[in-house]
Amino acid sequence: MSVYPIAVNRLRIVDILGVIRESPSVKTFVFHDRLCGRAVPGQFVMVWIPGVDEVPMSLSGIGSDGVCSICVGLVGEATDAIHKLREGDCFGVRGPFGKGFSVGRTRKVLVVGGGTGLAPLAVLTDKLVEANADVTMLFGAKTRGELLFYDRISKVPSKDVKVIAATEDGSYGFDGVVTEVAEEMLERSRFDMVYSCGPEQMMYKLFLLAEKYQVPIEFSLERLMRCAIGLCGSCVIGKYRVCKDGPVFSGEQLSEVKAEFGRVRRDFDGSKIDV
Repeated sequence: MSVYPIAVNRLRIVDILGVIRESPSVKTFVFHDRLCGRAVPGQFVMVWIPGVDEVPMSLSGIGSDGVCSICVGLVGEATDAIHKLREGDCFGVRGPFGKGFSVGRTRKVLVVGGGTGLAPLAVLTDKLVEANADVTMLFGAKTRGELLFYDRISKVPSKDVKVIAATEDGSYGFDGVVTEVAEEMLERSRFDMVYSCGPEQMMYKLFLLAEKYQVPIEFSLERLMRCAIGLCGSCVIGKYRVCKDGPVFSGEQLSEVKAEFGRVRRDFDGSKIDV
C-alpha cells in the first residue's frame, strides 16, 4: 500500500451511508473512508463498536471515491451490535490491513467462495473483470437464501464471467458442496490461479485439489485478530501472523503450515482448538 502505516492504524469514525439486507443473517454496511478506498481486494479493517468490541471485517466493496462496504454475518455479540446499527449511525475503523489478492496478468481464474467469505471475492471479481481476466466463480452455500452476492456477480456485464452456484440442500444450482464443482472444473480445464475465501475446511479440500492438479492458489484465512499489526500473536498459524503476513496466503505458504491449516486455530487464551 502507498498509504502511511501510522495513518492506516489511526482510528477514524465513519458514518453509515446505507444498510443492505443480504440474507436473514447477513447485512452489508456502506460507509465513506478515504484510506479504505485505497485498499486492495482481500485486505481487512478493524471495526470498533463503542462499549462492545473491535472485530476484523473484510472489505466487500472498495470505491476509488472512498465509498466502501463491509459484509457482516450475525455470529456473536459484536456482530449483533453492528446489525442493530442503521443509516446515519457510526462506527470506528482502522486499516486497511494485511496482504490482499494479487491480480496481475492472470488470464484464466477460478474463484471459489462460501458464506461471508464471498465478501472479499466479490470485490476481487470486480478487479479481475477490469483486468480482462476469464473468470469462473463458484458460489457455495447451504441453501439458496445464503448465496451472498450471487445476483450482484451474475449481473456483471462481461462475457468473461461464468457464475455457478452449489447448495447443500439442492435448493439452487448444483446439489452438493462447492468443492465437488471445483474438482470437476479442475479436471477438465487448466486455470492460471485459484482464489478462495470461506470455511477453512472447504478451503483445505480445495488446497488438496490444487496440489493434485498443480494449480497456483491464493486463499484468504480467518483467525482471531486483536491488534491487526502483528504484535499480539493471537492470529498466528505456524510461523505466520495472519493479520500481517496474510490474510491472503499462497499455496507455498500454506504448505508450510499444513499441520494447522484446516485443522486448528488459536482461542482467546492462546490454546489450539479445532477449526
